[in-house]
Amino acid sequence: MRIDVLGAVRAGHDDGSPVDLGGPRHREVLARLVAAEGRMVTTDALVAGLWTDPPTRAVGALRTFVAALRRALEPDRPPRDPPRVLLTEGPGYLLRLSREDVDAHRFEDTLARARRDPGAVADLGTALADWRGPAYADLPDSAWVGRERTRLEELRLEAVELRARLLLDTGDGAALVADLGAHVAEHPWREPAWGLLARALHLAGRQADALATLRRARTMLVDRLGLDPGADLQRLETEILNGAAPLEGARTGWTGPAVRLGPRTTVDLARTLALAGGDALVRSRRDRLAAVEAAERTGDLTLTARIIGAYDVPAVWSRADDPEQSRAVVAAAERTLAGLGPDGPADLRARLLATVAVESRSAHASEDELTRARLAARQAESLARDLNDPALLAFALDGVFLQSFHRPGLAAVRDGIGAEILGLGTRHELPNSAVLGLLVRLQSASALGDLDAAASHAEAAERLAATTEAPLVLVLTQWFRARVTAARSTEPGGPTAATAAAHYRAAEEALRTAGMPGLHRGLFPLALLGLRLLHDRPAPTDPHLDWGPYRPWARPLVLLAHDRVEEARAALASAPAPPRDHLQEALWCLTARAAVRLGERGTAARAATALHDARAEHAGAASGMLTLGPVARYLAEARAYAGPR
Repeated sequence: MRIDVLGAVRAGHDDGSPVDLGGPRHREVLARLVAAEGRMVTTDALVAGLWTDPPTRAVGALRTFVAALRRALEPDRPPRDPPRVLLTEGPGYLLRLSREDVDAHRFEDTLARARRDPGAVADLGTALADWRGPAYADLPDSAWVGRERTRLEELRLEAVELRARLLLDTGDGAALVADLGAHVAEHPWREPAWGLLARALHLAGRQADALATLRRARTMLVDRLGLDPGADLQRLETEILNGAAPLEGARTGWTGPAVRLGPRTTVDLARTLALAGGDALVRSRRDRLAAVEAAERTGDLTLTARIIGAYDVPAVWSRADDPEQSRAVVAAAERTLAGLGPDGPADLRARLLATVAVESRSAHASEDELTRARLAARQAESLARDLNDPALLAFALDGVFLQSFHRPGLAAVRDGIGAEILGLGTRHELPNSAVLGLLVRLQSASALGDLDAAASHAEAAERLAATTEAPLVLVLTQWFRARVTAARSTEPGGPTAATAAAHYRAAEEALRTAGMPGLHRGLFPLALLGLRLLHDRPAPTDPHLDWGPYRPWARPLVLLAHDRVEEARAALASAPAPPRDHLQEALWCLTARAAVRLGERGTAARAATALHDARAEHAGAASGMLTLGPVARYLAEARAYAGPR
């Protein structure tokens, strides 16, 4: 099944045959659910979008449209089987499709990938080719359609310009002249587009036309907007006039509007923007690495050490967002440490060592890498204490925290680390460190089942985040509150499991655009699995759930829910030991549960041994974001089946 909305709304089966969606109202209902990106849309909102003045039987008519769409989208579904694509949830409906199956979602994901990875430029061209006209072209101009159409069109224009810039940066953009000329003619107020057209002309050997384009841009901006061209256009004009070679190759510094900065300023700006989350976080990581590489090329070890160590952005999750980038930063830090030698400046060595500890996230590192990272954390902490530098010590302790997942059951140790970071941040007016300390303590209290203490830390972090402009904190605390709702759904008079699932879904939506794929991928399905285990229900079997890195440990239980016992046994046998990260207790508990259900005594015994020191903690709750319930419950099951430890 695929659905296309970049043009007129249409749908097609996997074999390419079209789906008859019915009349205009049917298509509008489907489109509204597509725009919600997997979130539930209430019946009231759907009715309000369909009719300016809803008729008396509007809800009944809506149900008729939904029923017809379900028949069209799943023609082979037996009448008594629940729908798998267009679902009823709470007071409304939602569409359950992979993002790859919707052209608008596929386009947005490709654009996001191209923003951080120039190698995705070909995919971006393919995604742009999917546009067949204005988004939702055949729908009436209701409020939501207007908003979505405008939003997607702005993203399309950005994608056109990003693709052009990436091609020009590699010297392959001379053929873009015609397309960029049409783009500028249609959107003359987009100043970056003029620069791209001039660069393409210059690359094609048309220097005079490039200069004429820049003069037209100046005239348009002055006459229509009363503005002089920005510094980028002025600099481009000067370079062309001076006979500079066509600009090729990626910039090594920050490439925001009208600026080109060196490595020192680039890394400072990247450090600041990292706290904003979303695209700014993605870009900050990319430009941080560019600054490091630019500094290394200078051959100045002191400069390189300062550039690497300046990015002391608080890190609270043990799985990297971009593992390859983290490895590149660690490698650069280790090279610089070797160059400085053991007698190098202590403050620079401490920052480099802390960087190694923070960037060597345990979920991705090898045993040798983790050994080096734990040693680096201890050395960085020792140097920072000797130097009596509070900010440096807070950075070093972040590395100590991220290297404290070498075995299950260390929540109390991490709480002590968080308390010291919080104290440093509070006493020395280091608000970002104070927020980090509060989040570490939230995670630790959550793991220990002290939800009141964790809630107190969450509220304090939110208050502080409001003053430091750190919106990612609110994403994490929203997940924490969903975790609390899940835990309390097992209590008499507590919220329902459906309410807890809805809270998890809302938190998932907030995290999806936060720029933290290392945290996001697979977390929502794992949370749902934990919720079902809390209520002694089988694992969720929705084929559209993306289990991400947690698939090997969830799969045996998912297969058991399908009654595919032998496949589950094979999946359990092939699952490796869980990575040493925030969710290791949860993954060991999944292993224990599957081993007991499948009668695998040896695996149950291994899980029981691994979980012994975590017996007072709650599985998955070290994340502060989900829970499978007390570890003791799974440990008791495993021990009862495998025998005493």
